[in-house]
Formats: sequence, structure tokens, C-alpha cells
Amino acid sequence: MDYRGLFEDAVDTLRAEKRYRVFADLERVAGQFPRAIYRDDADNMRDITIWCSNDYLGMGQHPKVIGAMQDTAARLGVGSGGTRNISGTNRPLVELERSLADLHRKEAALVFTSGFVSNEAAISTIARLLPDGIIFSDQLNHASMIQGVRQSGMQKVIFRHNDVAHLRDLLAATDRKRPKLICFESVYSMDGDVAPIKEICDLAEEFGALTYIDEVHAVGMYGERGGGIAEREGLMDRIDIIEGTLAKGFGTMGGYIAANRAIVDAVRSYAPEFIFTTSLPPALCAAARASIEHLKTSNHERMLHQRQARLTKAILADAGLPVMETETHIVPLIVGDARAVKAASDMLLDKHNIYIQPINYPTVPKGTERLRITPTPLHTDEMIFALRHALVSVWTSLELPREAADAAITASKLTSGDLTLPTIGG
Repeated sequence: MDYRGLFEDAVDTLRAEKRYRVFADLERVAGQFPRAIYRDDADNMRDITIWCSNDYLGMGQHPKVIGAMQDTAARLGVGSGGTRNISGTNRPLVELERSLADLHRKEAALVFTSGFVSNEAAISTIARLLPDGIIFSDQLNHASMIQGVRQSGMQKVIFRHNDVAHLRDLLAATDRKRPKLICFESVYSMDGDVAPIKEICDLAEEFGALTYIDEVHAVGMYGERGGGIAEREGLMDRIDIIEGTLAKGFGTMGGYIAANRAIVDAVRSYAPEFIFTTSLPPALCAAARASIEHLKTSNHERMLHQRQARLTKAILADAGLPVMETETHIVPLIVGDARAVKAASDMLLDKHNIYIQPINYPTVPKGTERLRITPTPLHTDEMIFALRHALVSVWTSLELPREAADAAITASKLTSGDLTLPTIGG
């Protein structure tokens, strides 16, 4: 058996479809973000501008965050020393969980090594502890949520994306005595749309369901204290489990859930993804907490972030580029073809020193391939105009379509029935 050949053939299939993932070798320089140093395969270096970072507010570059990490590493070292149960529950981690519980006005919080892990662990564990439970999952939920649903082994039902009427029909068709868990996101990262949180909470109360919301693309950026869309809408108290990340708006690394003590203690006690994983190191925990606490009281970053996002959308749309209109900071630029979007990304980097990673299937449905632009407060007006110039040049050179993007494009490209894709979101 030619095992090596099997793996090479599998990768070659992705290459042929222009879906092979190429990782850009980047060196972010503190104080200069979104500028970075790019190294090609020959190790040649040049300066580029990053336009697709998930460090949405640039908090990974903030002096308070860097200072907290440096100081804690100098005092406590760089490793945690073990799992949470075996010497790995360090003091900065305890303080971080308290800070997160306070952020979301919940009794407790639990930190994981990543947002993917927190979703997978929490959803699967909570669902398994519901006797004869059933999970209602939004059609466009992130891969980590989908994995959690699958890992639970419980019955799942998929409701059409943000379709409250469809969710109602599905809930009404389910035995009212069965425990129910509704899983959805606040901001969907690829289309930048927002869930009807209030309406979903109304249905949850009517039919006796738990609510689980993924706020990874909203924490730090929305709400009076950065608690996310649920905080902005005054709905945090109606959500049973809030999941978030430390790696986007807060600019560090890790994931978490916040809920009542009973739920958090159950996940802590039963989730193998939590029990058997080395905990986050104290320096990282201290940095994350510094970011969270800063954003609880500072609106400067959020206000500038929204300004630059609005300006980017307006400038690109004015140039006739196919910007999908969104109500959030996500700026999708629809191309609709895997080969074309890879060519556009390559040309932006090679000719204009602008890095925007192409987004292909299965992260988005086929026919909706795109460049996903994420402005930050640190992208200047001059950078935005330079981006416009570069994109217009690329679109002209590659003869890409300029039709206005339809906000419903994703839904129209998905099939009916079980609409769960293997790796939606990102």
C-alpha cells in the first residue's frame, strides 16, 4: 500500500481545486500593526499591510497588554506547569475567569485553550448531560459548534439561518418535555450579519430551551463594556451560556464560556477537552485580563473601529467593488470563484503588498468565494484609500465581476435539508 501516495493525492485534489491553504509567513512588529514583515519561500523580506487579521481592535499591540504579559512572565515564568487539576490553576487564570464572569454578568466563567475547544467541549458536554436532549443549531454555525453538536451524539435539528419562523416550527414539533439546547452565533463571521437574539430568547422561554450563543466575533467590539451583541441589546441575562474568545477583540489567545455556576461546574467536571489539556500560561492570562479590563472602560477603540469599518465599506462600494453590505465590522468582497479569489489574493500580495487571505469552500459555500476584509482602528484613512486603489487594479487586471453583492447570497447557494457544512465560519 502506497500510504504516502494516498496523502499526496488528497492534497493534490485541493491544489487542483485552488483550495490548498497557503500560510503567509508574517512577522508583526509591536507598535506598527497592521504593518508587518512578509517572507516568501526564498526568505526574501518586504513590508506589507495586513487586512484580514482577527485582532480586530489591535489589542495584541496595546502597551497595557504587552506590559502585563512581560511583567507576569518575568515574575511567574512562561509555562503553566500542568492541567487545571494538576498544578495548572495559576492565579492570573483564576483572576481572568472572574473578569470574564463580570464582563458577562454571569456567576462563573471557564477558560479553554481556544475558542474552537470551548465550543466543542461546552456544547458536547452540556448536550450529553441533558437526558434525551435535542439540539437546535443554526445553519451557518461555525465549524467548532458543528463539531460540538456532532461530538455530543445527541439528536440535532438544523434551522435555516436566522429564520425564527423555521425555528419556531421545529420547536413546536418537538415534545415539550424533552430538554432543548438552541445554539447560534451573534455575529456570523463570513457574511457579517447579526442573529435575532431577542426573538430566539423569546422562543427559548416559550418552549423551555437553553440558549447557547457564540459571541467570538463580537466580544470586545460591541456593548458598553465589550460584552458583545447580547450586551449591546440588553439581553445577556436572557442567554444561558455565552461563549467567547480571547483571540479576536481581546487580541491574545484562548476561549471561554460564561454561565451559572451549575453549568460551568458541570462542564469543568465532565469535558475531557478541559480536564486533560494543559492550562493557559499565567503571562497569557494576565495579558488577556489586561485587555478585557481596559475595554470595559474604554470606548475609544470601539468607536474608531466602527468608523474605519464604515469608511472602508463606503470607499470600496463607491469604487464599484462587490462589497456585501453588513451591519458589523466584517467587509466581505464577493468574487464567487475559487481560482479567481486565489488569483486576486496573490496579486494583492505580489503587486501591492497587501495581504488578504482568500476564503473558499468549505468555509463558505461554493459560488460565494470571497476576500474577507477586517478593518481595525489602526488602519488609517490613507491605508483605506490605498486598499481601494489596489483592489480596483486587481479587479481590472483579472476582469472580475463588479455586480453588487447580494446580502442573501449565502442562503441562495446552500441546499435544503440538513444544511450543516463541515467547516462553516472562520
